[in-house]
Amino acid sequence: MAVIDEHLIPSSSGIESTVFFYKMKGDYYRYLAEFKSGSDRKEAAEESLKAYQVANTSSESDLPPTHPTRLGLALNFSVFYFEIMNSPERACHLAKQAFDEAISELDILREESYKDSTLIMQLLRDNLTLWTSDIPEDGGNFSSYC
Repeated sequence: MAVIDEHLIPSSSGIESTVFFYKMKGDYYRYLAEFKSGSDRKEAAEESLKAYQVANTSSESDLPPTHPTRLGLALNFSVFYFEIMNSPERACHLAKQAFDEAISELDILREESYKDSTLIMQLLRDNLTLWTSDIPEDGGNFSSYC
């Protein structure tokens, strides 16, 4: 983590790389949270959330909804909410919002990022489908979040 905090983030040359490195930091802390327990898990989850929030704020203000880095962040951040925070509502909302915003601008997507963007959009949609199918029929109204 020190390499990310002390070298990669400070030396990032643009918003895309800054978002990427904060996403990476969030991912690494999420991986730690998956295997830790107790206060160590809570601390890793909090650090992951902070990093994802910084990346998300920057990506939403400075990257188009179809940008692969922004979509990849939305994918991983939504998995964080679902798996680590046990918040399927937030996970579903984040994934659906990212998908819907990207689909609305798909017609103006640059050719060089079309394949990457549509692949990540498919992964977002796959997660939404999986998450809604995981909920038992008598287990609440989760599908209304998607």
